[in-house]
Amino acid sequence: MVQQALPQRDPSDPDAPAGAAVPAPRLGKPLGATGRPPGPTVQAVALLLPGGPAAGARRPSYRALAAQRPLARRLTRAGGEEGLAVHVLRYRHRGWNGPAADPVRDARWAADEAVRRYGDVPVCLAGTGMGARAALLAAGHPAVTSVLAVAPWLPEPDAVLAPDPVRQLGGRRVLIVHGTNDERTDPDLSYRLAERAKKLNRDICRFEVHSDGHTLHQHRPEVLALAADFVRGTVLGHPYARPVADAFAAPPPLGLRMPLASGFGESLRH
Repeated sequence: MVQQALPQRDPSDPDAPAGAAVPAPRLGKPLGATGRPPGPTVQAVALLLPGGPAAGARRPSYRALAAQRPLARRLTRAGGEEGLAVHVLRYRHRGWNGPAADPVRDARWAADEAVRRYGDVPVCLAGTGMGARAALLAAGHPAVTSVLAVAPWLPEPDAVLAPDPVRQLGGRRVLIVHGTNDERTDPDLSYRLAERAKKLNRDICRFEVHSDGHTLHQHRPEVLALAADFVRGTVLGHPYARPVADAFAAPPPLGLRMPLASGFGESLRH
């Protein structure tokens, strides 16, 4: 008689009950295209990577996942009818957890899963805070064609004394958005990373949201419109709005300190 393997307790989570299975990453239900009739066939995938704390072995909170809903809805509205499938990634653990860099591993798994489900379609990694850092580091996955990094978390002293690599961004379109008054993630560090990456890859730009903080709450409509325009352009082949095209074309520092104008997106039809 074949014995059934018992679930193993996750040794990294001291609060997990005995017999609890080791957690696995999961993709939320797809928004937009699903590949199933009568809906449109999936032509591209946007994987949303939530923020989180520096350390934490528990599963992510639902608040962190819910924070991705406005972006998920906007991307679905902008590209769902053209075949864009949007998924929110639920990590195995809520924290970055030092050298383990757990969200990076989960982001790579999510890209693999997108390929398994939908085939050879372009993938955009769109992350916020900790998730933005994970998106930037997981960009080397073969399916990833673009990265959207919103208020990326690049903690001291790692980003200065041992900077995150940027070679994996080669051949990808990258857009970084950061509030100038962000007190949780340093906008100067995201500028430094963009400056280093721009030397290797011209297809990188960065927008500054003046007077806004980490959540970019004051200019949320503009940020969502900018994100939608970038994702439509990178995975669905649409032309960029003029400010985005100008930001990609402009040399540093201009293209890396492009101001996000109040009212951006009001005239766009997505």
